[in-house]
Amino acid sequence: MSLLSKVIGPKSKYENDIPYTYEARQHIVGEKYNSFLADTICALVAHLEDKNIKPDEIELYEIFKEKEKKLNIKYCISEQGEWLSRKELCISFTKHYPGHIDEAGCTFEDREKGTMGP
Repeated sequence: MSLLSKVIGPKSKYENDIPYTYEARQHIVGEKYNSFLADTICALVAHLEDKNIKPDEIELYEIFKEKEKKLNIKYCISEQGEWLSRKELCISFTKHYPGHIDEAGCTFEDREKGTMGP
């Protein structure tokens, strides 16, 4: 990663038609929840799967620069209700983010792959 990339961040974070980041909210009690954040949906889903957090335990959000939008979990789960693999997520999100994901790669490739949260 270049010094400029470290200072201003990934180029894709400045695109207004895709989320800046993603959040998964795991409800605990009442209004309280655990929050998991990731720059890509594939990193977030992989982290949730590694933590054995099931899709029916969370809500997903696309976080844009000036708003947040609940993400329909159907894009992230199989017909059996299990998390999709990274490759399956790419296929699933191709229509959700037109022009950003194709056979050659995706706009999100310049982002960090880590996840923050409990």
